[in-house]
Amino acid sequence: MLWLIGGTQESAMLARDLVAQGMCCVATVTTAAARRLYPDTERCRVWVGRLTTETVGEFLQTHSIRAVLDASHPFATAVSELAIATAAHFHLPYLRFERLSVEGGFPEEWVFPNFEALLESNRLANQRVLLTIGYRYLPLFQPWQDRATLFARILPSQEALAGAIAAGFTPDRLIALRPPITAALETALWQQWQISLVVTKASGHPGGEAIKRQVAIDLGIPLATIARPALAYPQVTRDRAIALAFCQTALGDMTR
Repeated sequence: MLWLIGGTQESAMLARDLVAQGMCCVATVTTAAARRLYPDTERCRVWVGRLTTETVGEFLQTHSIRAVLDASHPFATAVSELAIATAAHFHLPYLRFERLSVEGGFPEEWVFPNFEALLESNRLANQRVLLTIGYRYLPLFQPWQDRATLFARILPSQEALAGAIAAGFTPDRLIALRPPITAALETALWQQWQISLVVTKASGHPGGEAIKRQVAIDLGIPLATIARPALAYPQVTRDRAIALAFCQTALGDMTR
């Protein structure tokens, strides 16, 4: 069985490819809502939860894992680090499937290596800021609630809403939407809130990065972009064919 680290559009496409080629996988996701991304078949099982160093060994044994294909979100560094360490410890083949990045060229963009660098700068001061970064990072911005007017777009889940409110966001400064978000809706939202700065992550096309760049150009609103974390992946590909060939080699003729 292949461990497919999922929760992304790319992982769902890979799961469908694997099933089509007769290979079996167990896709790990962190929310029950992510189940809908994956094919409903015995060849693709979906495991919901968060693995840890204490539980991952049992997971590998239970599902007879023989290889790891890491198609997690570019900012989900904890699960990638766990997978890399686990693969090394148990001598399992590991491959990182990395989504394509969006090329630069936007004239009013400030790129920061991490959130700390942005928060230590003065870019947010007195701005009407839209945060499109996910609710888990919102607590970092709590000290800025009285130095800027902060708005946040989050996923429509109780967990995300509770996290945003705990970080100091009032309901009138929150909107809960699930991607993909069209350029027209993005434009209307920015104009409605009179946004003067947008904070985003370098998440690639599936994260709506290209649309945000285009809307920012159209409206003349600068972006503050958080660069992808740099991890030392043992091996990386952006090619689905290469990823599938890796899985075929690792699993051989095994079908379960």
